[in-house]
Amino acid sequence: MENRGRGSGPRPPGGADADPLPYEGVWRFTAPAVDASVPQARHAVRDLLLRQGVPVSDDLVQGLLLIVSELVTNAVRHAALLSPMLAVEVAVGAEWVRVSVEDNHPYRPTALEADHGQTGGRGLLLVREVTREAGGVCDVEHTANGGKVIWAALPLAPVRVL
Repeated sequence: MENRGRGSGPRPPGGADADPLPYEGVWRFTAPAVDASVPQARHAVRDLLLRQGVPVSDDLVQGLLLIVSELVTNAVRHAALLSPMLAVEVAVGAEWVRVSVEDNHPYRPTALEADHGQTGGRGLLLVREVTREAGGVCDVEHTANGGKVIWAALPLAPVRVL
């Protein structure tokens, strides 16, 4: 796993000039677009958060791991033909954590309502809901090489719903 160093990558508003905290940084690793990469990516993200001492609640960790699982699964199932490798990135700021999965397939998926009779097709809906419930944001963007990156950024502090 490559560490791009503390403070590299996007910063939350208002925190751009502050000294980075010990757990801030961006880490990226690649994996083949195969089923075995799903649990490997999930474990790598969990271990990274623990090793870096990121102040995450158990609920937030579970949400992040679910998001990583869904995004890697989507890349394996839908992009492997045109993208035999995928990249997982974890970026941690002072108040947020962002996970993303990038592949080289040009198709940009959307989170559509799935037919209740279907056994699949709900991955991005689940990502969107977990992200929303945590008070975060998620999106799909095209990359410079014609692929896409799907990401979710969640706040480190729990969001209180009244």
